[in-house]
Amino acid sequence: MSKGEETRAAILDAALAQASTAGFESLTIGTLAERTGLSKSGLFAHFGSREELQVAAVEAAAARFTETVFLPALKARRGLPRIRALFEGWLDWTERNGLAGCPMQAAAVEFDDRPGQVRDAVLAHYKRLEQELGRAVELAIGQGHLRADLDVEQFVFDMLGVIFAYYHSARLFRREEAVARARKAFERLIAAAAPAA
Repeated sequence: MSKGEETRAAILDAALAQASTAGFESLTIGTLAERTGLSKSGLFAHFGSREELQVAAVEAAAARFTETVFLPALKARRGLPRIRALFEGWLDWTERNGLAGCPMQAAAVEFDDRPGQVRDAVLAHYKRLEQELGRAVELAIGQGHLRADLDVEQFVFDMLGVIFAYYHSARLFRREEAVARARKAFERLIAAAAPAA
């Protein structure tokens, strides 16, 4: 990477760390200048506006999620093993990246009712996420790991629900049993989708 690219990457790392604890609304040129030790004018050279910075941070979070969760899961065997790998990777991806919480979930909550470029970026990420999860489920059906008449969209909806409930329990309530409960809920979802014996 060039020096400029390295600086931009360092800024986005700082932005993700901040967004994971204080949300994307906390991201300003001023707060990141203070956090990174760069001047405001230096930050403006990389991001011309606060919205541009927030969009870049959302895209960086989505890329980090893909690198940490999806790419490793692709090494698992097609079908249920891959879905399980996705789920397990999702549970601890923030911890493995040194983030306090899930920045993508924070962005979804912050911008769900606020039209604009940041919401568009968050929405695009979640649409891709649903599509990729749907493909993984379809592969599992094709492998005979899940029943042929399974409602793929409902399965994806339910799987996302388990993940979001996990973050809610782990982050808001600080419940130590959050991971165990998430795994139990996921296993129930898998059992309900299994082919008839």
